[in-house]
Amino acid sequence: MKKNRKYHIKTTGKKTLEKWFRLMTMGRILDDRAPNYLKQAIGWSYHAPFAGHDGIQLAIGQIFDREKDHLFPYYRDMLTAISAGLTAEEIIYNGISKDLDVAGGGRHMSNHFAKPEWNVHNVSSCTGNHTLHAVGVARAIKKYKTPGIAISSQGESSVSEGYVYEAINGASNEKLPVLFVFQDNGYGISVPKKDQTARRKVADNFTGFRNLKIMHCNGKDVFDSMNTMAEAREHIEEHEEPVIVQANCVRIHSHSNSDAHDLYRDDFELNYVKEYDPLAKFRRLLLRYERFTEEELDAIEEKMKEMVRKAHKAGMAAPDPSPESIHDFVIPEPYIPDKYTDGTHNYDAESKKLIQGLNETLKAEFRHNPDIYIWGQDVAHKEKGGIFNVTKGMQQEFGKERVFNAPIAEDFIMGTANGMSRFNDKIRIVVEGAEFADYFWPAMEAFVETTHDYWRSRGQFSPNITIRLASGGYIGGGLYHSQNIEGSITTFPGVRVVYPSFADDAAGLLRTCIRSRGLNFFMEPKALYNSPKAATPIPDDFEVPFGKARIRREGEDLTIITYGNTTHMCLEAALKISGEDGSGVEVIDLRSLIPLDKETILASVKKTGKVLVVHEDKVFSGFGAELAAQITDKAFEYLDGPVKRVGSTFTPVGFNRILEGAILPDTDKILKAARDLLEY
Repeated sequence: MKKNRKYHIKTTGKKTLEKWFRLMTMGRILDDRAPNYLKQAIGWSYHAPFAGHDGIQLAIGQIFDREKDHLFPYYRDMLTAISAGLTAEEIIYNGISKDLDVAGGGRHMSNHFAKPEWNVHNVSSCTGNHTLHAVGVARAIKKYKTPGIAISSQGESSVSEGYVYEAINGASNEKLPVLFVFQDNGYGISVPKKDQTARRKVADNFTGFRNLKIMHCNGKDVFDSMNTMAEAREHIEEHEEPVIVQANCVRIHSHSNSDAHDLYRDDFELNYVKEYDPLAKFRRLLLRYERFTEEELDAIEEKMKEMVRKAHKAGMAAPDPSPESIHDFVIPEPYIPDKYTDGTHNYDAESKKLIQGLNETLKAEFRHNPDIYIWGQDVAHKEKGGIFNVTKGMQQEFGKERVFNAPIAEDFIMGTANGMSRFNDKIRIVVEGAEFADYFWPAMEAFVETTHDYWRSRGQFSPNITIRLASGGYIGGGLYHSQNIEGSITTFPGVRVVYPSFADDAAGLLRTCIRSRGLNFFMEPKALYNSPKAATPIPDDFEVPFGKARIRREGEDLTIITYGNTTHMCLEAALKISGEDGSGVEVIDLRSLIPLDKETILASVKKTGKVLVVHEDKVFSGFGAELAAQITDKAFEYLDGPVKRVGSTFTPVGFNRILEGAILPDTDKILKAARDLLEY
């Protein structure tokens, strides 16, 4: 049974009814006008018309409170954005990709409406993935005990995405203040709903979830939508649990301006959906119940047309984005160490293992900043702290609010980190992205999304996240436990990628990552966690700047560039070569892959004239290919031989130790390549 309904045509105030009619009319004028911009080659090359969703979209925007809520609209939510407060000018600036677009200055696809300063968030074209972001920001709302809810809106077909299930599972498990709205128009582009799910109403797929309320409404009807959304909000606030609202809508037009719906909808259906036009129904109600006269409504409509005409003129006069601006806001400026400016030290004390350096640095940073959080799989259960115990003792010291386990759902781990970091820029998040780096692939959608959030929003949102991953082989782990993934990760702008080889660098880089704004990818060579050869003294306040390599051994005859596990093999090879014939081999430990210390690399190449690039990952398309290309491009005239590479074979890493040994690089393989290059 529904509660007493707050909104009714007879009892709702005339000013409120007028506001609703004005918003709906302006939205529909813009909705109908948008395709004309494409026809005139002005822009708006992607437009998903909302006509038929009017009731629910008006309601979403009306219950949204920009002072305390967070709204995640999807690409069909034009009226939602207007109802939430965006102006006709702001809608047009976005549609025709102008520099004044408040969502991001034309950097994102048209019809992706946002206003980050109002917490109307800039969301992805990966339909439905913002459910994870809504859950993440709702987690922050709950942890910081602030009023407000997160509202996530999407079409019913996007509910088929796995990350939507992860989001709803997590929200119900954590009892978070999230309102999920499914706008059901029966189609995913041309695919009918029956091909998406066995349930007639997709929200009913979640009926078995605890701590979750499911409500249904007529999304074509203004009053049913308003009442249902108001009740949903009240339920979230009273019962402290998420709600799904499924709104039954119709899609009057094609999916978008690149879709021809008459190819898959017959005349009967096309006529049927037009008969259920929500705006026309609302207008008839206002007249039937004598709340407005025909003349009054005509006057409002004319006023909205004039407003849109003025907005169009403003849009046409607005500046386009500058080509020179493409390099702005790729990633925020990092934290710059004051004391350890080159990432080295002369600290003389007992050596600590790499795993101890990580654990102690995490704890020190958690003491330093009360707004740091960490979660992942198996990171906080009793005395255990992850598969390798890197986070051991953290929950005991800092509590379950700051250190907690996540479901075995890598996309959820990454996506909710993105969302929670939206709540406040002072928040720093560390996630163990997967138990092993090889398992991170399910999170790639959320990772890729996060890499371009800062650029896409033109600096209005910075995902301040450090992703920790136990990486590499030499442990007999085989598939999903011994692969390297940095060759894939370094292809994405908008993320820093670091890969230490020694305990002090691991501690220093982790501290710099956590203190920096922006997205950081922290690769941990797990074979070195407890290795004596990676152990070093570690100053309590040690910091390593990004983009600063470390020369581990100086030489005049050959440069070896490396990082991670193979750094120690390269040092062993260099020492052996020096003892054999006195050749001086310089070993550069990159530490930071992005940003890359090109100056140190090129200076060494100019000095030695010969270069060997060594890493654990595959030679083919590995990160070394980029290093070789950069050296050939920038220092070709200084080379006395080809840039050679040593790495894994172009195969997966096998489980049997014999197979692993044949696949991964080792000291003997590096020695042979180095000798060959010295003799070249």
